[in-house]
Amino acid sequence: MPPTNPAVPIPQTGARQPRRTIKQILLSYFYWTYSRGSFHYDVMVTLILLFIFLTPHIPGFSYGDRPSSAAVLTHPIQVIGDGGHGVIITVLVSDANVPTGASYMVVKKALRKAIEPVTGDAEFIEKWETVTDPQGNLAWKVWAHR
Repeated sequence: MPPTNPAVPIPQTGARQPRRTIKQILLSYFYWTYSRGSFHYDVMVTLILLFIFLTPHIPGFSYGDRPSSAAVLTHPIQVIGDGGHGVIITVLVSDANVPTGASYMVVKKALRKAIEPVTGDAEFIEKWETVTDPQGNLAWKVWAHR
């Protein structure tokens, strides 16, 4: 006869367990009440692994960790050091997409998006002004630092 543990009840061969409802099963999944190696434990782990590995491939479902789609620059951007204080970036007005009469925050956001392909997303924009480049094109001159 195999050794028995008095703390673990031995199931009766003739006794029937009452059927559990779907609600009870889902609640026990939510509270993770199943022991390792049981069928329901394996189902929960499988569902978690499916979620982890399949959700990145579902169109429109993103965790926000995808690389930003860098806009294609039609003109070169000039970046000059600002004597250890940061950088001065010159970008043409046509590449910045700033609406006419835009507010301070809208202009700052549009300029940040325009310089992001060159500087990355860790730049802080201090100030900006419009200038004319040597070819006579209207441009934004942006002072930024990390």
